[in-house]
Amino acid sequence: MASLPSMVLKAVLNNPHTITTKPRAKQLHAQIVKHKGLSSTSLSFILSIYADLNLLRESLLVFNALPSPPFVAWKSIIRCYTSHGLFAESLASFSRMRAFGKYPDHNVFPSVLKSCAFLMDSRLGEAVHGCVVRLGVDCDLYTGNALMNMYAKFRSLGGNGGIRGFADEVLDEMSQRVNRGNVMRQMDDHESCLDSGPEMYQLNSSGQNEIGSLEIRREACCQRDSVRKVFDMMPKRDVVSWNTVIAGNVQSGMYGEALAMVRAMGNANLRPDSFTLSNVLPIFAEHVDVHKGKEIHGYAVRHGFDTNLFIGSSLLDMYAKCARVADSYRVFHMLPQRDGISWNSIVAACSQNGMFDEGLKFFRLMLKDDVKPGPISFSSIIPACSHLTSLHLGKQLHGYIMRARFDDNVYIASSLVDMYAKCGKIEKAKCIFSNMELHDIVSWTAIVMGCALHGHALDAISLFEKMQMEGVKPTYVSFIAVLTACSHAGLVDEAWKYFNSMTQEFKINPGLEHYAAIADLLGRAGRLEEAYDFICSMPSEQPSSLWSPLMTACRVHKNVELAEKVAERILRVDPESIGAYVQMSNIYSAAQRWKEAAKWKVSMKQRGFKKKPACSWIEVRNRVHAFLSGDTSHPYYSKINEALEVLLEQMEKDGYKPNTSEVLHDVEEEQKKQLLQHHSERLAIAFGIISTPPGTEIRIIKNIRVCTDCHEAIKFISKIVGREIIVRDNSRFHHFKDGKCSCGDYW
Repeated sequence: MASLPSMVLKAVLNNPHTITTKPRAKQLHAQIVKHKGLSSTSLSFILSIYADLNLLRESLLVFNALPSPPFVAWKSIIRCYTSHGLFAESLASFSRMRAFGKYPDHNVFPSVLKSCAFLMDSRLGEAVHGCVVRLGVDCDLYTGNALMNMYAKFRSLGGNGGIRGFADEVLDEMSQRVNRGNVMRQMDDHESCLDSGPEMYQLNSSGQNEIGSLEIRREACCQRDSVRKVFDMMPKRDVVSWNTVIAGNVQSGMYGEALAMVRAMGNANLRPDSFTLSNVLPIFAEHVDVHKGKEIHGYAVRHGFDTNLFIGSSLLDMYAKCARVADSYRVFHMLPQRDGISWNSIVAACSQNGMFDEGLKFFRLMLKDDVKPGPISFSSIIPACSHLTSLHLGKQLHGYIMRARFDDNVYIASSLVDMYAKCGKIEKAKCIFSNMELHDIVSWTAIVMGCALHGHALDAISLFEKMQMEGVKPTYVSFIAVLTACSHAGLVDEAWKYFNSMTQEFKINPGLEHYAAIADLLGRAGRLEEAYDFICSMPSEQPSSLWSPLMTACRVHKNVELAEKVAERILRVDPESIGAYVQMSNIYSAAQRWKEAAKWKVSMKQRGFKKKPACSWIEVRNRVHAFLSGDTSHPYYSKINEALEVLLEQMEKDGYKPNTSEVLHDVEEEQKKQLLQHHSERLAIAFGIISTPPGTEIRIIKNIRVCTDCHEAIKFISKIVGREIIVRDNSRFHHFKDGKCSCGDYW
């Protein structure tokens, strides 16, 4: 190793910051030992260089060689521990330094306060704050910023806002500046925890921290005020100081104060930076204020922040929550480079706005870009599989999740439960739920709703009760799930019990969905007048969506008179309701009141209304095929039609009789049969039969309710072909097997 000339060595000693690489630091180390010896001063000097270069191993070797480390050595090792994320070790060193009689200065406190913040030790953090005041370094800019960051972190964890903490006492004393001696005496008891540091943060022989018995305190009471008081007392504030206070206000939901601070920051001649903007954008996303969001976007463009990945992701999220997906696309495509956060943001933007195909497209592009998806990625994309009922893709994602070992993440596992349930695999959903180590309200609600949609009402109710026994309180959404379960099984008494429990015991105001579930249940049970009176009892105006299920119940139970009253109610609040016209036409047709049925059809035609076409989907070999009723455009139509003819012949031999009561009355009976035969779900089922091996499960999705005749026909088909046929319509799942349906003909 070449020897450094003495003049060069002297120059380096006077300006150690010229050493910027590990090899040069080691070379200097050797030369110092050669020329200066192993004195405490020389070792402390080289230690500071190693610490500046973030070389922990070398720093420890030098530090441990010091029999009695001077203050500069303690400062270096504390800083190095903190920069490596070894916060317990940092605090242990801080406590030992005090035990050795060394007093910290403004260079040490930022590292120590950061360690307190990351360990969430509010008691020790407050004691360090007291030490800051005692030693008179509370006016230091970096120490002040570290204090505000610490209190902001404590507050983000939540706490008991009714307790006035020691931090406020210290801050009040600081603001008064009456008697510093009194402040020091007040802090003596609290500062005793600084001296207990070695016991609280012991290091074992391997250097690992043993803080298992340490209680991580979560007392975040009044922390927002603590941050603001520190800020107000700082004689000098930089952008970091302002950003800390702004971020604290945003996290506390105090958006008005946050925006006021941004304006005050500008008045103080400080220009908001990328961190300021990323704190402000969520405010406009939360309040769906796209105009203010665009102003921030314009500011970002003018000052060159729009290419910043952090700002780009915040803009993506803001536009998505304001339902401006096209703007999200533009922001995404303008980014010069993309990281996991920006990819996650665009995928989430699509999913949040119902653009699930686009979300899947971006997810695939993310994989092609060699960006590994994380838990947030999967939490955004799995719901897309749920809504598209793409079981094949959902299984692929599940496999990826297991390989990445994300399956123990409660949010991802809950999404998988929901996905499998919505894709018709309720037993798989139950299995995943059972294997979860932890259950939160989201996972409980997902499994209860899954059981409800599949007609497993007793399982849904049992799980709902078990959830409460485990201390998880039901929410607005979980009550929708259990009421839906009761509705699909005709459990009237149980439904009333839960409805009353929701309002009386849990003080949850019922919403439209809860009223709809009860009204639907009463309608299914044939208690039509009771359902009508219940809907009328709603405190607010009843929307048409609440009356529509009752209209369906009137058709099922052939109550024409009540149907007329319901139709009047629907058209009063929604004159453009096509469903009311279609339902009334069908109800009159079923009652063979052809003139009234024709009037509704003519009125519908005069208004330019068109009936929503029935459509069914089936996924075969990873490709989705769509069928409309009477559709002859599919490439395999001739084979589909042939299969339907063969099935119909066998069905009629087994006792099937087509229900043509709701079909056009002015056509021949044989033509009525053909119209029923070519309903969209039957076309999809026939295609599934001819396109998959015998015994393969067939899964169909339909956009509207399965008609009575098709429901009966599919029971016959399932027995003839020996397959399970799963049909998901717009209200629930039907599992047809061996000539029976899981709904028990109650739907």
